[in-house]
Amino acid sequence: MPLRLYNTLGRTLEEFIPLVPKKAGFYGCGPTVYNYAHIGNLRAYVTHDILVRTLRERGFQVTHVMNITDVGHLSGDNDFGEDKMVKSAEERGKSVLEIAGFYTRAFFDDTARMNIIRPGVVCRATEHIDDMIGLIKRIEANGYTYTAGGNLYFDISRFDHYGDLALLRVEDLKAGARTDLDENKRNPGDFVLWFTKSKFENQALVWDSPWGRGYPGWHIECSAMSIRYLGEQFDIHAGGIDHVPIHHTNEIAQSEAATGKHPWVRYWVHNEFLVLDKGKMSKSAGGFLTLQSLIDAGYDPLDYRYFLIGGHYRSQLRFSWDSLESAKNSRKSLREKFRSLAVSARPGEPAAGSSVLERLGAFHGALDDDLSTPRALSELWGLLRDNTVTPGEALWTALQMDRVLGLGLENDLAADKGREENPEIEEQIARRAAAKAAGDFALADAIRGGLREKGIILEDGKSGTAWRRI
Repeated sequence: MPLRLYNTLGRTLEEFIPLVPKKAGFYGCGPTVYNYAHIGNLRAYVTHDILVRTLRERGFQVTHVMNITDVGHLSGDNDFGEDKMVKSAEERGKSVLEIAGFYTRAFFDDTARMNIIRPGVVCRATEHIDDMIGLIKRIEANGYTYTAGGNLYFDISRFDHYGDLALLRVEDLKAGARTDLDENKRNPGDFVLWFTKSKFENQALVWDSPWGRGYPGWHIECSAMSIRYLGEQFDIHAGGIDHVPIHHTNEIAQSEAATGKHPWVRYWVHNEFLVLDKGKMSKSAGGFLTLQSLIDAGYDPLDYRYFLIGGHYRSQLRFSWDSLESAKNSRKSLREKFRSLAVSARPGEPAAGSSVLERLGAFHGALDDDLSTPRALSELWGLLRDNTVTPGEALWTALQMDRVLGLGLENDLAADKGREENPEIEEQIARRAAAKAAGDFALADAIRGGLREKGIILEDGKSGTAWRRI
């Protein structure tokens, strides 16, 4: 069965056929690093991780690129509101780059604890200003821009395919649009490529450009960096469903206006929201939950990963503490069943024609059907409950399945042996606990950081501190 993905561009389920056989170029929208990621944000990165793992299991060589937004993202995606980075820096009494560095590290700490494989290319917006300026110059040379009020705008009326991704029409955007938001725009959907004059009198980060000293709009960074690392056309672009109407729509317009390549991206993959009883989780609304919030409440980060993959990425997923508790208990049962098999056997590859290979095929078939993790998880449970499968075959097959699901079963298999063979790690954990008890949090953080550099992730919970390898 071929891998099929739901392509937002066209709203159809399509067989994945890469531009280059057995290679996949994948760009996933990364975080704006002005605050901690909330648990709704993390749903996108688990989706990206499942996609990358699935592609690799199918033999694709994946180039996975993620941006880090540390400049240019206003609180409104359509060029309105405050600069998120500047606002965070002012509130905390830090520089923008200090804020960006701190929350970038926090983000990758969270994704590591969620067993999300770090992208092969992580690119920061502030390190790619020249790429952005170069791309804007191409857009301008092709006649898609105008200058007004000191800023350089993209003219969406010049681009024939504007709104295809979001099923928008330029005429509909004009109807009922507010004209008081930005009097410089010719069309309400036009967007800024480069700011030189705006409501911000003292923008923290500015650069010289052909249009004056200023800074880039948010949308241009993803186009510039994806083209830099993946080429002028590539296979997959992913992000949250909220990126469809503005950010990704604008990315397509500016990228294709610059390169003349259509389509710029062949497959668009979007995950739905994580919702609470009061609606979509949002930092701007305040009171959002972070991964550390879940850890402090006694949950392992992989409990949350289990919860997420229990729902299909294209369906809204409702979060509650009861549902997370259910995921925790289910994952505990799964681990206990897996480790009970490990007591009596070692993983052993099934012989050709073994019935267990049919179940493994069904598992991969579920993922091939638009990454259906709920069905794939069901196949894992069915395997571990199947008394006709030998323990060794069940262990081997479960480990193959978990290479995609990422629930850390291999770590569970090695946990007891690891504790016996790694007394130095246990000693460091004990030193850290003593430092925290003595109020020496700098030492505690240094110990944790030193272990992280060696690929050891610590996970604090009510029952103590556990560790695992990245």
